[in-house]
Amino acid sequence: MQDVVAPSIVREPLMLGNVAIPSRFFLAPLAGYTSMAFRLAVRECGGLGMATTDLVNARSILERRRRSFELAETCPQDQPMSIQIYGHVISEMQEAARWAVDQGASLVDINMGCPVNKVVKTGGGSALMCQADSATALVASVVNAVNVPVTVKMRLGWDAETLSAPNLAREFEKVGVAGVIIHGRTREQGFRGSVDRSGIRAVVEAVEKMPIVGNGDIRTLADAATTFRETGCAAISIGRGALSNPFLFRQLAHWAEHGTPGPEPSFEDRVDLMSRHFHGLVDGRGERLACLQFRKIIKWYSHSIRPPKALYHRLINLASADLFDETVAAIRQAGPASPLPGHFEPKVPVPTGPIDKW
Repeated sequence: MQDVVAPSIVREPLMLGNVAIPSRFFLAPLAGYTSMAFRLAVRECGGLGMATTDLVNARSILERRRRSFELAETCPQDQPMSIQIYGHVISEMQEAARWAVDQGASLVDINMGCPVNKVVKTGGGSALMCQADSATALVASVVNAVNVPVTVKMRLGWDAETLSAPNLAREFEKVGVAGVIIHGRTREQGFRGSVDRSGIRAVVEAVEKMPIVGNGDIRTLADAATTFRETGCAAISIGRGALSNPFLFRQLAHWAEHGTPGPEPSFEDRVDLMSRHFHGLVDGRGERLACLQFRKIIKWYSHSIRPPKALYHRLINLASADLFDETVAAIRQAGPASPLPGHFEPKVPVPTGPIDKW
């Protein structure tokens, strides 16, 4: 990572409502990846300011579906944290928000950014950005329903012709929202093209003092510096960049304090993180589900630790915790099969093709 001058804001305290956030570097929610096990593993690396759960359907919470409870699980070590909910029915969102607070959420986040069709077709996610009055009424109702700060995650708008985020952010500030996390793409873009940082800046300039958190295409220290500089945002939220490099928060915190990212994580650091993540999944989900879930994420760990091919194949066919521990011991003994990357691009899949089919 190249050395880049850190803006002074990254060393200043940050408050979201009445919640003190220890750094201005957030872990964004990513469906299927940012489990409590991953969040806790990343927190132990250092530098993380706040983490948010996977998005959870408000109605499924009220129907007491097991999967929703898994997505929203947290613990005292997972703080400060936000439980992200989505939906379009006010009463359901209010009750789901109260439930989230009862589970230990420091904040409640309302999702208005998800572009995936199964979310949008229910009237949730990005669909809410097309109905400014209804969206503002829903957000105000959630703010009034709970005694913790409420934030909103959204995109720039539905498409390039309807960039509604600045106006929505202004209205949300009026009804008491503590902060807005803005992904610098429209719903129509999905994950294509580059983030429009000028669009994020327009949201920053539209509000009086509410913190705006920039999100999208932040994979390196240089990306973080550019986002702060070009948008004027109060904090940044990192998704796939954190999956590709879970030590990025530690490096950003060192950068904020000393102007450099500090030393690269060692081979042992990287293997330890992978092991903590897996065993956290076992503790939370049980051995069978942990193995199944870990198979889909081992590929991006392999980019970090470069295990011998035969040992990598053991992990992608993982069937037990004992096999994991045996394989990890063999990986430690063998060492990396090729030079460790200082930084590597995310290899996490995103939806492709026509957005209305997602």
